[in-house]
Amino acid sequence: MDLKLLLTTFGMVFLAELGDKTQIATFCFSAECESRLSVFLGSAGALVLSSLIAVFVGAAVSRVISPTMVKVGAGVFFVLVGAWTLYSALRA
Repeated sequence: MDLKLLLTTFGMVFLAELGDKTQIATFCFSAECESRLSVFLGSAGALVLSSLIAVFVGAAVSRVISPTMVKVGAGVFFVLVGAWTLYSALRA
């Protein structure tokens, strides 16, 4: 096991998830119910499953497309979504 990779992945996913819609949805569920353990287990399970899918899809895609191109594509995608979000906010 690569401990440096594990900690880097943990840190990046943790920071990426702070304040995003998943965390806000989990916050809302826990505010509305008494079974916070159920909310935690449901939320954690969903994140684990989506991460598992991302690992397998990422491994499959990396056989066809170079990791550098995947990173560039993801970067371009996020810049475009950010620009579209800003444009939409300024038009409103």
